[in-house]
Amino acid sequence: MVLKEIDPALLASLDLPAPRYTSYPTAPAWYNIEEEVYLKALQQFDESSAPLSLYVHIPFCKTMCLFCGCSVILNRREDVQDQYVDSLLEEARLIIFRNKHPLRQLHLGGGTPTQLTEDQLKRLYRGLIDIFPLDTTAEISIEVDPRNGTNKLEMLKNLGFNRISFGVQDTDPSVQKAIHRYQSYEMTRDTMLKARALNFDSINMDLIYGLPLQTVESFKDTINKIIEMSPDRIALFSYAKIPWIKAHQKAIPEESLPPTPIKFALYAHARKVLIEAGYLPIGMDHFAKKEDELTLAFQEKRLQRNFQGYSLKNTENMLGLGVTSIGYISGVYIQNAKDLDSYNSLIKKRRLPVQKGFVLGSEDFLRRSLIQKLMCDFEIDKEIFKKEWGKDFDALFQIDSELVINNEKVFKATPIGALFIRNIAMYFDAYINKGHFSKAI
Repeated sequence: MVLKEIDPALLASLDLPAPRYTSYPTAPAWYNIEEEVYLKALQQFDESSAPLSLYVHIPFCKTMCLFCGCSVILNRREDVQDQYVDSLLEEARLIIFRNKHPLRQLHLGGGTPTQLTEDQLKRLYRGLIDIFPLDTTAEISIEVDPRNGTNKLEMLKNLGFNRISFGVQDTDPSVQKAIHRYQSYEMTRDTMLKARALNFDSINMDLIYGLPLQTVESFKDTINKIIEMSPDRIALFSYAKIPWIKAHQKAIPEESLPPTPIKFALYAHARKVLIEAGYLPIGMDHFAKKEDELTLAFQEKRLQRNFQGYSLKNTENMLGLGVTSIGYISGVYIQNAKDLDSYNSLIKKRRLPVQKGFVLGSEDFLRRSLIQKLMCDFEIDKEIFKKEWGKDFDALFQIDSELVINNEKVFKATPIGALFIRNIAMYFDAYINKGHFSKAI
């Protein structure tokens, strides 16, 4: 009912460029940073008993999907991948801790992690856990492409991976042709069936709305097929059009994209059907079954949001390995070199390949906390805020918006506001004018 109440004029006014707030400050506000800054942050972390997670970026893809906004390198050569695995393991060895910090989370993302050969994946995984021992209850996850990963599922399970995520985007052949990603429904279904038979702890599927040639009817068919396969979690992302960063997106004709009202209708209908099928909406773009850990974390306000999306709040500090990879350690964001040759060259010189980053100040921490709470919980308890920060919320922020309930006790998104939480979070962003972002819808 809420979705039908949205006035078209309001919808148009909200379709503004807005960050996704996988970090704060967001990446456009970051600056060039020296290796010494990273080393100091690592040393500070090592002196604490804080938990740790690890993200490893595998950038390689054989072909370019036209919608893609990820950091991708087109490659078909195994020797290039071999060299990259060597560099990843050497980068890991350069991070030296005196104290033990077992990993609570290990995630391989991309690009296409399953483009690595079985031998390369085994060598990488075993090398990493030899350097960074795993916590006994660690989440070990990987992004799997059904086009090249189905036959690797058993190997991944035997290695120790317990969570997997499939890129699907859309099952409609005409949409797949328009985005240059050919992946039949049968291929996706067979991958899902094999993963279920192997008893992975959790299976996620990624979908995107707002792609070329999508209609409400065609996307309804996609959603119904995904529900039939019954993944534990579903990420329903808005197509992020950023051709000023990803030039290949210019190959998608503007007239093929659904206009704002239709794009929102795609989301609205999918949301309705997923909820009716028993999935609970988590944050701004995730859905999970009622018994899923993510649902429980959302209900108990234990969610966190980072560059991998929503996850359990097991750890805040995250190492990032690989070209373009991003980490967060002791109040410092770190991003590695974006060029593969530069990355490999720095590793050969036994230097951490840091390129950009951001050292948070006291006000950054405060605003980061507020934005995290909004993106994860949709509300800020003003009394708790005052206890945590020793400051009065209303003295700092005077915000008047029809998207929020703002009284003496709480700053909270309305039911409609929760659908546009990115727009609300922008009120707290001191660097909002530094970036160029995809639109909120």
